[in-house]
Amino acid sequence: MKTKQIWANLAVADLNRTTKFYTELGFTSNNSMNSDELTSFSFGENNFIINFFLKDVFQKNTKVEITDLENGNEIIFSLSAKSKEEVDEWTEIIKKAGGKFFAEPYEIGKGYTFVFSDPDDHKFNVLYWPGM
Repeated sequence: MKTKQIWANLAVADLNRTTKFYTELGFTSNNSMNSDELTSFSFGENNFIINFFLKDVFQKNTKVEITDLENGNEIIFSLSAKSKEEVDEWTEIIKKAGGKFFAEPYEIGKGYTFVFSDPDDHKFNVLYWPGM
């Protein structure tokens, strides 16, 4: 089976807060998708889309129990950086936007990374890996 595209759908408590956070990180809003039920952003050169639905809308439409992200995890998205310096720049941008840090920048093998969450506790890491 071939698929045209893949994207993610996540649940959030406050669309305005989510929109503000990802806008401050510099991601591109998919304005044509945004409504009173969701906000949507494109990530990276391949324009990976993440739709952020209000929790009650997400749960009603998917019939899926929402995980307690403060004490658990659903997925960790990885954001690729071009250098260690860019990882450090992301650290400052995310701090200013109000992200929560689970691991400050650290070396891992040949790489350099850190882990943070957005205001709804969706986890991300920013990773520099030589040659990637």
